[in-house]
Parts: sequence; C-alpha cells; structure tokens
Amino acid sequence: MAEVFVKNEKSYKTKKILFTIGVYVFLGLVTISVLIPFYWMIITSLKTQTMIEQVPPIIFLKPNDWQINNYRMLFELVASGPRRGEPLFPFFTYMGNTILVSVITTIGTTITTILAAYAFARLTFKGRDIVFAILLSTMMIPGEIFILTNFLTVYKLGWYDIFNQTYSDAILAMTIPFMTSVFYTFYLRQTFKQIPNELYFAAKVDGTTDFQYLWKIMVPVAMPTIVTIVILNSMGAWNAYIWPQMVTAKDSYRLVSNGLRGAFTDTSTGRTDFGQQMAAAVLVTVPLLIVFFTFRKQIMRGVSRSGIKG
Repeated sequence: MAEVFVKNEKSYKTKKILFTIGVYVFLGLVTISVLIPFYWMIITSLKTQTMIEQVPPIIFLKPNDWQINNYRMLFELVASGPRRGEPLFPFFTYMGNTILVSVITTIGTTITTILAAYAFARLTFKGRDIVFAILLSTMMIPGEIFILTNFLTVYKLGWYDIFNQTYSDAILAMTIPFMTSVFYTFYLRQTFKQIPNELYFAAKVDGTTDFQYLWKIMVPVAMPTIVTIVILNSMGAWNAYIWPQMVTAKDSYRLVSNGLRGAFTDTSTGRTDFGQQMAAAVLVTVPLLIVFFTFRKQIMRGVSRSGIKG
C-alpha cells in the first residue's frame, strides 16, 4: 500500500508540474502575441522610411540607429502644400478634442448607467424584467447598424453641416449618441444586486428616499465597478474612429485616432510616412497605458465583484 501511495503521489506531482509548465508556456505565448504589435510600433517609430521599406524587415535596431527625428518632426510646421504653416501632427489639438469628448461621454454614461442599473436592480415596477430583456437583446445587434440612424438624427438636429458646422455642434454630435450603454447597465446591475436587501429596508425605515439610498449607500459600495466603467468608457472614447470621422466637417474637430490615419499621407503621391505615423501612435498610446497600469487593481476588482452573482 505504501508503494502504491508513493507512486500515486509522484504521478500527481508530475502531472501538476507538467500542467503548470503548460499554463506558463501558454500565457507566455499569449503575452508575446500581445506585445509584438507594441514592439513593432515602437521600433518602426525609430526607423527611417528607407529602413521601413527594407526587405527582409529589420527586426532589431541598435541604439545608434534610432531615428529620434520622427518624434521631433511631429511638432514642426509644414513647409508647403494645403497645410502650409500648420503642425505636421496637431497633437495638442487632437488631444484636447479627445479629452473633452472622453470626459463628456464618460460623465453622461456613468450617470445614465447608475440610474438605469439601480432601477433594474432595486425598484419594482410593471414590466421591469421585460424591458431589461429587450435592452439586453439589443446587445446582439452590431453597433454599425445604428450608425445610419444616429447620423440621420444628428443631421436633423442640425449638429452636422459640412459647410457651417461649429465646434460645439461637432462635440454634441460626437458625445450625445454615446451617453448610454446597455452593457455597462447590465454590468453595474450585477453589482447592485449583490448588495443585501436588509440595507435597503433599514434605510427605508430611517426615512431615506430611493435617491438618497442610491447615492449614499449603493454608489459607494459599488465604487470599484463604477471606476471600471469610467476607465473602460474613457478608453472607448479615446479609440473612437468611425463616428468622429463621419460627423465632423473639419480636421481640427476630430480625435487623435482620426489624426493618426490622415495626417501623414501625402495627398499628391498617396505615400504615407510610417515612421512619423508610428511615432505619433506611441505618443497617443502612452497616456492609455499610464491610465491602465495606474487603475489596473480597480479594474480587476470591479470585474471580480460584478461576476460573482447573476
């Protein structure tokens, strides 16, 4: 018996070691596949156009071969052409637009999400579950389908005019249609449903209104999830491309993602300076990475809290 026990224990330890090795190998491969695009973006931003077009491509660069000029030239003024006298990449203009749109949409989405999630999680009204099921069903519809109807709405409201659009019109067109989110409502509702009912009944006995109970008890308890929603929504607004491109009539109204696509292509030849484009992409990506690594614990905590109870 003792020999059989020893053999089983060794077999178990061997399987556990092999399983652990397999998990780390898999995670290592996933990590490499995620990091390769970032590495290629950084290394391309440090190459000349000739080096970029070289075949086979240069995978590693010595520090002596780094082309820092790609970053410096982003802020230089264009010497000729229709954009003469303007910065090659108006970084601060695009960043200002992106931050403003991100802040407005995030505040709007957070408010509507909190109110809707509270209504579906705590309030009792006729047809609540049916309405919520209908809202969830809309998540199965691709977002691209709503682009046409949203664009027609924006146009009829007078926020899009190819000749006379103002900056405030462009901001309204980029923000108002995206101040709600069914997914975030469902996400926060799961957290609200985990809060014990006893807290609600005790608050009602003390004379607390539903609105006071929401902001004084439920919001503080669900703050990790709300912070996660704020961060993810901000990143989504930061990376928006199709909608801002459609509803803005001037380049100066657009976001960084739009600027990255069109600022480095010579309209006469159609040639794109990928070195400068990737340098601008690095500058745009760095703030997102800083935000993510700063709030990664809050994101993970919010995800874990919302995934416990259905």
